[in-house]
Amino acid sequence: MLFNNKFRVESARLKEWDYSNPWWYYITINTRNHNSYFGAVVNREMNLNKLGLVAEKYWNEIPKHYKSVEIDYYVIMPNHIHGIIIINNSRDVACNVSTNKYSQISPRGNSLSAIVRSYKSAITKSAHENGHKDFAWQERFYDRIIRNEKELFNIRKYIQQNPMKWEYEKAKPENL
Repeated sequence: MLFNNKFRVESARLKEWDYSNPWWYYITINTRNHNSYFGAVVNREMNLNKLGLVAEKYWNEIPKHYKSVEIDYYVIMPNHIHGIIIINNSRDVACNVSTNKYSQISPRGNSLSAIVRSYKSAITKSAHENGHKDFAWQERFYDRIIRNEKELFNIRKYIQQNPMKWEYEKAKPENL
């Protein structure tokens, strides 16, 4: 599919799902080429560098910018971020209506895509302003609609244990 004379990969998101729906979402955001920008795992613990601390600060500030959003478990790794974002009911229905002429491709105001896009943009701006001129994110992000308590438990456990599994996981090419 072409958009602005560029080929676009079809979205992996559920076509029938409105990602501004109140729900629990598990996301993973990767840096471009899986470059490590946020710190290092030492002795099975993540040690954030300055940019990693900025990424964490901005992650924790998401609810300040999106009043109907909460964050749950998350981990910032050297080259990616895992987190659970909770979109709650919002009284402000107008924020979900796009007036953009590209509304079919632009994320709606309180949608998961808008939240992630805003977060990625803030980190990129900070990185570029602070000497990381080559910093970039991988296009898009991975998401999963959390379907039940068991899945939530397993995702939380995976997020918590991610630093402990870093040495093993990073050596597996299929994980890239």
